[in-house]
Amino acid sequence: MSYGFLDIAVTPSVRAAQVAMGVEGTWTDFKGNRAFDRFTDNEAAFIADRDSFYMATVSETGWPYVQHRGGPRGFVKLVDDRTLAIPDYRGNRQYISVGNLAASDRAALILMDYTRRARLKIYAHIEAVALDADPALTARVTVPDYKAKMERILLLRLQAFDWNCPQHITPRFTEPEVAEAVKPLRDRLAQLESENAGLRARLAAEGDR
Repeated sequence: MSYGFLDIAVTPSVRAAQVAMGVEGTWTDFKGNRAFDRFTDNEAAFIADRDSFYMATVSETGWPYVQHRGGPRGFVKLVDDRTLAIPDYRGNRQYISVGNLAASDRAALILMDYTRRARLKIYAHIEAVALDADPALTARVTVPDYKAKMERILLLRLQAFDWNCPQHITPRFTEPEVAEAVKPLRDRLAQLESENAGLRARLAAEGDR
Protein backbone atom coordinates (compact mmCIF):
# COMPACT_ATOMS: atom_id res chain seq x y z
CA MET A 1 0.00 0.00 0.00
CA SER A 2 1.07 3.57 -0.53
CA TYR A 3 1.72 6.29 1.99
CA GLY A 4 2.81 8.86 -0.55
CA PHE A 5 4.23 11.56 1.69
CA LEU A 6 6.18 9.15 3.88
CA ASP A 7 7.29 7.17 0.84
CA ILE A 8 9.28 10.31 -0.02
CA ALA A 9 10.14 11.51 3.47
CA VAL A 10 11.32 8.28 5.08
CA THR A 11 14.96 7.75 4.15
CA PRO A 12 17.26 5.15 5.72
CA SER A 13 18.35 7.64 8.38
CA VAL A 14 14.73 8.50 9.16
CA ARG A 15 13.92 4.79 9.42
CA ALA A 16 16.85 4.36 11.80
CA ALA A 17 15.49 7.20 13.97
CA GLN A 18 12.08 5.50 14.04
CA VAL A 19 13.69 2.23 15.08
CA ALA A 20 15.66 4.00 17.81
CA MET A 21 12.44 5.54 19.15
CA GLY A 22 10.53 2.25 18.92
CA VAL A 23 7.88 3.49 16.47
CA GLU A 24 8.98 1.81 13.23
CA GLY A 25 6.00 -0.55 13.31
CA THR A 26 3.58 2.37 13.23
CA TRP A 27 4.55 2.99 9.61
CA THR A 28 5.97 -0.30 8.29
CA ASP A 29 2.75 -2.10 9.27
CA PHE A 30 0.53 0.52 7.66
CA LYS A 31 -2.12 -1.26 5.53
CA GLY A 32 -4.12 1.63 4.12
CA ASN A 33 -3.74 3.69 0.99
CA ARG A 34 -2.67 7.27 1.57
CA ALA A 35 -1.11 8.06 -1.78
CA PHE A 36 -2.48 11.60 -1.47
CA ASP A 37 -1.10 12.47 -4.90
CA ARG A 38 -4.17 14.37 -6.10
CA PHE A 39 -5.91 17.30 -4.47
CA THR A 40 -9.53 16.67 -3.52
CA ASP A 41 -12.28 19.23 -2.94
CA ASN A 42 -11.17 19.36 0.69
CA GLU A 43 -7.63 20.45 -0.18
CA ALA A 44 -8.91 22.79 -2.90
CA ALA A 45 -11.10 24.64 -0.40
CA PHE A 46 -8.29 24.81 2.15
CA ILE A 47 -5.78 26.17 -0.38
CA ALA A 48 -8.26 28.73 -1.73
CA ASP A 49 -8.66 30.18 1.76
CA ARG A 50 -4.96 30.75 2.43
CA ASP A 51 -3.10 34.07 2.32
CA SER A 52 0.40 32.68 2.91
CA PHE A 53 2.54 29.57 3.05
CA TYR A 54 6.07 28.44 3.92
CA MET A 55 8.34 26.94 1.25
CA ALA A 56 11.61 25.06 1.70
CA THR A 57 14.20 24.62 -1.05
CA VAL A 58 17.78 23.33 -0.99
CA SER A 59 20.89 24.88 -2.51
CA GLU A 60 23.80 23.18 -4.32
CA THR A 61 25.67 23.22 -1.00
CA GLY A 62 22.94 21.18 0.68
CA TRP A 63 21.75 24.00 2.94
CA PRO A 64 17.94 24.33 3.18
CA TYR A 65 16.21 27.67 2.91
CA VAL A 66 12.71 28.28 4.28
CA GLN A 67 10.79 31.27 3.02
CA HIS A 68 7.44 32.75 3.96
CA ARG A 69 5.38 33.82 0.95
CA GLY A 70 2.14 35.72 1.12
CA GLY A 71 -0.48 37.54 -0.88
CA PRO A 72 -4.20 38.23 -0.93
CA ARG A 73 -6.43 35.46 0.32
CA GLY A 74 -6.79 32.90 -2.48
CA PHE A 75 -3.64 33.95 -4.37
CA VAL A 76 -2.56 30.30 -4.67
CA LYS A 77 -4.56 28.94 -7.61
CA LEU A 78 -5.57 25.34 -8.22
CA VAL A 79 -4.98 24.62 -11.92
CA ASP A 80 -5.99 20.97 -11.72
CA ASP A 81 -5.92 18.20 -9.12
CA ARG A 82 -2.13 17.92 -9.35
CA THR A 83 -1.05 21.46 -10.19
CA LEU A 84 -0.91 24.80 -8.37
CA ALA A 85 0.01 28.17 -9.84
CA ILE A 86 1.48 30.76 -7.48
CA PRO A 87 2.27 34.39 -8.33
CA ASP A 88 5.83 35.16 -7.26
CA TYR A 89 5.76 38.74 -5.97
CA ARG A 90 8.84 40.93 -5.67
CA GLY A 91 10.36 40.86 -2.19
CA ASN A 92 13.82 41.75 -0.90
CA ARG A 93 15.38 40.75 -4.24
CA GLN A 94 17.76 38.14 -2.85
CA TYR A 95 16.19 35.44 -5.08
CA ILE A 96 17.41 32.59 -2.90
CA SER A 97 14.38 30.36 -3.49
CA VAL A 98 14.37 31.10 -7.23
CA GLY A 99 18.07 30.26 -7.44
CA ASN A 100 17.66 27.08 -5.44
CA LEU A 101 14.80 25.94 -7.69
CA ALA A 102 17.04 26.40 -10.72
CA ALA A 103 19.48 23.94 -9.15
CA SER A 104 16.85 21.51 -7.87
CA ASP A 105 13.14 21.78 -8.58
CA ARG A 106 12.16 19.86 -5.44
CA ALA A 107 10.39 21.83 -2.72
CA ALA A 108 8.35 21.29 0.42
CA LEU A 109 5.47 23.57 1.39
CA ILE A 110 3.48 23.99 4.58
CA LEU A 111 0.13 25.79 4.47
CA MET A 112 -1.26 26.85 7.85
CA ASP A 113 -4.74 27.59 9.11
CA TYR A 114 -3.99 28.91 12.58
CA THR A 115 -7.62 29.67 13.32
CA ARG A 116 -8.73 26.05 12.86
CA ARG A 117 -5.35 24.57 13.83
CA ALA A 118 -4.85 22.74 10.52
CA ARG A 119 -1.63 22.17 8.58
CA LEU A 120 -1.22 20.88 5.02
CA LYS A 121 2.21 19.58 3.94
CA ILE A 122 3.12 19.32 0.26
CA TYR A 123 6.01 17.77 -1.66
CA ALA A 124 6.28 19.10 -5.20
CA HIS A 125 8.42 19.87 -8.20
CA ILE A 126 8.34 23.59 -9.00
CA GLU A 127 8.98 25.32 -12.30
CA ALA A 128 9.48 29.08 -12.61
CA VAL A 129 7.39 30.34 -15.55
CA ALA A 130 7.95 33.73 -17.19
CA LEU A 131 4.91 36.01 -17.24
CA ASP A 132 4.93 36.23 -21.04
CA ALA A 133 5.32 32.46 -21.52
CA ASP A 134 1.66 31.70 -20.84
CA PRO A 135 -0.61 34.77 -20.94
CA ALA A 136 -3.67 32.75 -19.96
CA LEU A 137 -1.94 31.42 -16.85
CA THR A 138 -0.66 34.88 -15.99
CA ALA A 139 -4.19 36.28 -16.25
CA ARG A 140 -5.45 33.46 -14.04
CA VAL A 141 -3.07 34.22 -11.16
CA THR A 142 -3.23 38.01 -11.44
CA VAL A 143 -5.07 39.51 -8.47
CA PRO A 144 -6.88 42.72 -9.49
CA ASP A 145 -5.98 45.82 -7.47
CA TYR A 146 -3.16 44.06 -5.61
CA LYS A 147 -0.21 46.47 -5.69
CA ALA A 148 2.71 44.03 -5.40
CA LYS A 149 4.74 43.43 -8.55
CA MET A 150 4.51 39.87 -9.89
CA GLU A 151 7.85 38.80 -11.37
CA ARG A 152 7.10 35.21 -12.40
CA ILE A 153 4.76 32.31 -11.75
CA LEU A 154 5.74 29.26 -9.73
CA LEU A 155 4.07 26.21 -11.24
CA LEU A 156 3.86 23.46 -8.66
CA ARG A 157 3.51 19.81 -9.72
CA LEU A 158 2.26 17.76 -6.79
CA GLN A 159 4.14 14.66 -5.71
CA ALA A 160 2.37 14.00 -2.41
CA PHE A 161 0.64 15.81 0.42
CA ASP A 162 -0.36 15.00 3.98
CA TRP A 163 -2.21 16.57 6.87
CA ASN A 164 -0.63 17.11 10.29
CA CYS A 165 -2.34 16.80 13.62
CA PRO A 166 -3.28 20.08 15.36
CA GLN A 167 -1.03 19.43 18.37
CA HIS A 168 1.10 22.45 19.33
CA ILE A 169 -0.56 24.78 16.80
CA THR A 170 -1.44 27.95 18.72
CA PRO A 171 -4.66 29.52 17.36
CA ARG A 172 -4.07 32.92 15.77
CA PHE A 173 -6.53 35.20 14.05
CA THR A 174 -6.22 37.68 11.21
CA GLU A 175 -7.43 41.26 11.52
CA PRO A 176 -10.53 40.58 9.36
CA GLU A 177 -11.36 37.50 11.44
CA VAL A 178 -11.09 39.51 14.67
CA ALA A 179 -13.19 42.31 13.16
CA GLU A 180 -15.89 39.82 12.17
CA ALA A 181 -15.87 38.19 15.60
CA VAL A 182 -16.26 41.47 17.50
CA LYS A 183 -18.78 43.04 15.11
CA PRO A 184 -21.82 41.96 17.19
CA LEU A 185 -20.18 43.56 20.24
CA ARG A 186 -19.48 46.77 18.35
CA ASP A 187 -23.03 46.86 17.01
CA ARG A 188 -24.45 46.33 20.50
CA LEU A 189 -22.14 49.01 21.94
CA ALA A 190 -23.25 51.47 19.27
CA GLN A 191 -26.88 50.71 20.08
CA LEU A 192 -26.33 51.25 23.81
CA GLU A 193 -24.45 54.49 23.20
CA SER A 194 -27.32 55.73 21.05
CA GLU A 195 -29.85 54.79 23.71
CA ASN A 196 -27.75 56.48 26.40
CA ALA A 197 -27.47 59.62 24.32
CA GLY A 198 -31.24 59.64 23.91
CA LEU A 199 -31.79 59.20 27.64
CA ARG A 200 -29.33 61.99 28.48
CA ALA A 201 -31.07 64.30 26.03
CA ARG A 202 -34.46 63.50 27.57
CA LEU A 203 -33.19 64.08 31.11
CA ALA A 204 -31.64 67.37 30.07
CA ALA A 205 -34.90 68.47 28.48
CA GLU A 206 -36.89 67.54 31.59
CA GLY A 207 -34.39 69.43 33.78
CA ASP A 208 -34.94 72.62 31.79
CA ARG A 209 -38.67 72.66 32.46
